[in-house]
Amino acid sequence: MKKSSPIRIAVTGAAGNIGYALLFRIASGQMFGPDQPVALNLIEIEPGMDALKGVAMELDDCAFPLLTEIVQTSDMSVGFKDVDWALLVGSVPRKQGMERADLLGINGKVFIGQGKAINDHAKKSVRVLVVGNPCNTNCLIAMKSAPDIPDAQFFAMTRLDENRAKTQLAQKAGVPVQDVTELCVWGNHSPTMFPDFFNAKITRQKATDVITDEEWLKSTFVPTVGKRGAAIIAARGASSAASAANAVVDTVRDLFTPTRGDFHSICVLSSGEYETPAGLITSFPIKVDAVGNWRVVEGIQLNDYAKAQIQASNDELLEERKVAFGQLGLSI
Repeated sequence: MKKSSPIRIAVTGAAGNIGYALLFRIASGQMFGPDQPVALNLIEIEPGMDALKGVAMELDDCAFPLLTEIVQTSDMSVGFKDVDWALLVGSVPRKQGMERADLLGINGKVFIGQGKAINDHAKKSVRVLVVGNPCNTNCLIAMKSAPDIPDAQFFAMTRLDENRAKTQLAQKAGVPVQDVTELCVWGNHSPTMFPDFFNAKITRQKATDVITDEEWLKSTFVPTVGKRGAAIIAARGASSAASAANAVVDTVRDLFTPTRGDFHSICVLSSGEYETPAGLITSFPIKVDAVGNWRVVEGIQLNDYAKAQIQASNDELLEERKVAFGQLGLSI
């Protein structure tokens, strides 16, 4: 049986912790399926090229049948050449004493360069998933820097937050995690995000009927999800890498697989849905049709508490856009 043509995937920060956890799952077929060949374009900054060589050697040593080619480069014009997917994992991490505005300015310049390179060298059908933080605003910057690529092909990731939220509810309710459904994480990938427990279901019942302690939901559950990344850093001395890579696999798979039943949380460009300011990359409940087109799920009822939480997160995104675009000279 003749195999299909390889899907070419660019991964930035490929020798970093998330990249290292991600690449072997792509190459093994966990992202695109057991019959789909893949080619990897691995992009690193120049100081990371020796480490990247070691990662590529390990990929070779796995003898993955689906992996047809590995490109190693620090040149973005090479790294994004003819790619079908661009997974923008690498970014400058926030360091001690650094304000969020500093991080926006530093990473903003990186994502301007990546957006331009994607615009000039990737396939026009390329889909771009931004993982490097602050991912929502980084995604917006990359999108603005790639005017020839349709806006609908840019995404940022809140699937890790959705996965975290589902696990917290499942453990509290004493049920398997797959019994938690219809849970959207709204807004920014930051501590202001809102995991919507009001509309979530547990064993097909309203989550608030199964977990009746609303004080726990508001005062423990919501902040636990929002600050989970910081808690992991405190516990293991490093940021979450394997769980983030897992969420990348989940997000990409759900963007090309027709949605059957439950929706998923993905950050996309707002057109004003649910009274969200237009022009932001913010997290919504998303479904995908049989030919890979996504849409925001309509008709979810939001109470005043949920609306206030979502507005606060989107207000943060408005401020991030103002600060970053001001520093970078971009027009809104």
